[in-house]
Amino acid sequence: MTVTAATTDGIVPRLRAAADGGSSRDGSVGRKSHDRPVDFRPRRGILRAEVVPRRASGFGRRGRGSMTTRDEARRGAANPRSDELRLDSGRDVVGRRDATRRDEDRAEHPAAGSAALSLPERLYAARERKGVDLYRAERDTKIRARYLAALERGEYGELPGDVYTKGFLRNYALYLSLDPEEVIGQWRRERGNVAPPKTVLTIPKPIAQPRPGLQFSPGIVIAALLTVLIVAIGVWLGIQVMRFAKPPTLEVTNPREATVQLTQDATSFTLEGTSIPGASISVELAGGTRQATADSTGAWSMTVDVRRGKNEFKIDATDPDTGKHAEEPVMVVLTVPFTPTEAPTLSINQPADGTTFENGAIAVEGTAANATEVSIVATYEGPASGAPAASHGSSTGPSGPPGPAPITVPVADDGTWNTGDSPLQLTTGKWSITVTASNAQGKSASLTRHVAVAYKGVNLVVTIKGGNAWIKVWVDGQLDPTVGRAGRTLHDGQVLTFTGQQSVEVRTGSSGATLFTLNGQSLGALGKRGIPETWLFKPPAPPAPTQHQ
Repeated sequence: MTVTAATTDGIVPRLRAAADGGSSRDGSVGRKSHDRPVDFRPRRGILRAEVVPRRASGFGRRGRGSMTTRDEARRGAANPRSDELRLDSGRDVVGRRDATRRDEDRAEHPAAGSAALSLPERLYAARERKGVDLYRAERDTKIRARYLAALERGEYGELPGDVYTKGFLRNYALYLSLDPEEVIGQWRRERGNVAPPKTVLTIPKPIAQPRPGLQFSPGIVIAALLTVLIVAIGVWLGIQVMRFAKPPTLEVTNPREATVQLTQDATSFTLEGTSIPGASISVELAGGTRQATADSTGAWSMTVDVRRGKNEFKIDATDPDTGKHAEEPVMVVLTVPFTPTEAPTLSINQPADGTTFENGAIAVEGTAANATEVSIVATYEGPASGAPAASHGSSTGPSGPPGPAPITVPVADDGTWNTGDSPLQLTTGKWSITVTASNAQGKSASLTRHVAVAYKGVNLVVTIKGGNAWIKVWVDGQLDPTVGRAGRTLHDGQVLTFTGQQSVEVRTGSSGATLFTLNGQSLGALGKRGIPETWLFKPPAPPAPTQHQ
């Protein structure tokens, strides 16, 4: 039981009287402690003594009265809610006593109690009287504390539904020593006759189990490192494959167009463009090829010389790592216009004036501007014993061997011209070589060079004409390395020159298709077509056939 002390005056006799059943304040014999609380109200003091019997928790109860066995005594001592002596203020004691009396009156007279307190207040007062909190009631009734709190607040909307609510009220009423049927009836009266909303069953979510934290074991670390390494290698290989498969890009930004006409006084132009970083840029122009290298951004530039007329440039890009060229070279044409009244300009680079040659195959080359073609004429001037003349006009020398036929060659776009594979074949003597450049307007310009030819040894020019011919050549008795031991097949139009100290011997598979020029003197074909023959050339003796094979 729980004993609450009021004042210290006469507290022991009054406690004994409360335990045995004493007289109340009106002089009547009090009930036993297990029937109802015994209240002593002293005339003086602010404290009140109240003996409150402790009721067993749960749905079942043992008989009323004090513990009679040692086991019960031990259980009572171990119970945290065992009978204890509490000192409360008079106001608290009176409040609890009044609440206790109201609950007992409502238990005896349900209608009167229900009218006095609402169901939530009644449940709250009963739990307070029982001396338990919501969490203790949750453990005892197996009903969640939030549902019990909703019942005590009258917030039935927070409950799962009417069926569950009635079950909760029934069990809670039994736990609080209230009449379950009367409690359910009061709940129905207070709720009213309004049709309850459709029950929605809400299944509480299970309490989530905490997930274990991420653990890094040596195996996981090694696997992650291997994965990163494999991915990096794959990316690197992919980049390399793309680089080797894709040719370098090439774009010319200056000039923007493929064909550009410059001013008449232009002498140079700067080509600019972009490619891959470090690319090798090659520009083919008149007289050779120039190289440039793209910088780290891929930009490149090159300044080239231009002349009057058409200037063509072929631009290509090469990847230095893969050796791949651009998909298509870029052609740029720069045109410098001519002055309409301007005559051609001519220069001869070879031969120089007054040069003496030891063989008669003389190549002539030079440059011309504002000209479309160049004609070359060689004129015999006399024997080579005297010094060559040095005049600047065409001249006719004394009677001698006829000169070769005039040669006409075109002027290239870059202004160069040359005799190429058809050099002048001159015999021994002094010669004047006159070069004339002309244009479409009929204007021309001429220059003359004087040369002398004095052969030493044997100079033999072999020309194939009218078909193919196989030849084999010995120079001074030794096989010539240009044709080899097995010989060589020459095609129509090919020309070879052989020079020896004493002799040159030639075996041909078709004598009629092989023409000879010895020391500048044309001998023509020495046999018939399709007939293999061998000829020995050893001046001053005339050519002679041999059986050398």
